[in-house]
Amino acid sequence: MIGRVGMCERLMRRGAAAPGAIVKGQASALRRCPGEAWWSQRIAGASMTITQLIYYSQPFGFDDSMLNGILLQARRNNARDGLTGALVVRRDLYLQLLEGPEAAVTATFERIKRDNRHLAVKRLACETVEARLFPDWTMRDDPAQSWLWSEDAVGNGALDSAGIEALRGVFARVAASEVV
Repeated sequence: MIGRVGMCERLMRRGAAAPGAIVKGQASALRRCPGEAWWSQRIAGASMTITQLIYYSQPFGFDDSMLNGILLQARRNNARDGLTGALVVRRDLYLQLLEGPEAAVTATFERIKRDNRHLAVKRLACETVEARLFPDWTMRDDPAQSWLWSEDAVGNGALDSAGIEALRGVFARVAASEVV
């Protein structure tokens, strides 16, 4: 399955879509391509510093409707801001990796901290990397799999004590997995 950003990039390279254009994706869903700033940097091959931030929070009132709203808003805002990433979800946990320009990552994280759908937001890692882990996904979502920490482990601080490599390993597995 092609992520929306990857699909838009292919269309824009062929001249079949413009930055910010609305395109028809899989299952005839309409999607907006990333904006001009993102495309200008991408097409020019501009060297851009990539900041990756990993945080977790506890969902407030978690259900499928709320998750769909978060994903819709994240995908729209991330396309506009040149961000990509993934959200691992479970009824007791949001674990998210955001990546892109530092200012956009920071602004998005500040917005998330003020969002009443998130409780106990905690930044776990923030670093500069050479390449995006999710270059074709404005926001990939993944239900927390059995290899992730148990609810008891999370409640007892497993995420707080996890090292950056363990956290990045979770997202590397998500990036390598097929979309279901």
